[in-house]
Amino acid sequence: MGDPQARKSATLNRLRTQLRRKREALADQFEYKMFIAFVFKEQKKKPALFEAAEVVPVMTNNYEESIMRGVKEEAYSLESSLELLEKDVVQLHAPRYHSMRKDVIGATEAMDFFLWPRNDIEKIVCLLFSRWKGDEESAYKPMDAQFVFHHSDYEKQLMRLLARKDKAGLIINNPAQSMFLFVDRQHTETPKSKHIVFKLSSICLYLPQDQLTHWAPGTIDEVLQPYLPY
Repeated sequence: MGDPQARKSATLNRLRTQLRRKREALADQFEYKMFIAFVFKEQKKKPALFEAAEVVPVMTNNYEESIMRGVKEEAYSLESSLELLEKDVVQLHAPRYHSMRKDVIGATEAMDFFLWPRNDIEKIVCLLFSRWKGDEESAYKPMDAQFVFHHSDYEKQLMRLLARKDKAGLIINNPAQSMFLFVDRQHTETPKSKHIVFKLSSICLYLPQDQLTHWAPGTIDEVLQPYLPY
């Protein structure tokens, strides 16, 4: 019998070769689960935890034109965009979610989380799990990657967006450029004043394609335990 690691490596190489021939992405060979936790500064306050209704993988290299348009609009730097393209990064989009609170009964809905102005959020954490597509008997395993966006980092970007006229499709990203938040700017009005608020509309995680087969130990229940709202 051969070395198990060598067999695994050979299998992955054959799969990548087949995918290149079919012009498919390795990301399409997995099923995903994504959870989004809003962690509050007050430790006694339980996090708000949501599960994405669906996770849609898209290869960044297939969207080179969109990326370069973002560079022209100064949404992010040319250097960082070229780096993403060279890494062959996978985008994992999550536009809808539902609450993980047991006392909340409701259908899945589009993301509409109030982000700003508010000072009670410490950070946003995304937890990503995957398994090979079609392998329903296997459990989802946690991806060996971190996706964290601190309030102090996204507030600075939202402040800069106050001058923009766009109401939807605004994008901000964490310093590691692993999490991108799509936000909508909305106006609220009272008899005495008008206010601008930003709400989260969807989340996109960026993961280098070569990390798709890197998993960390633990189960979904074990990884989610610190973030469960009960």
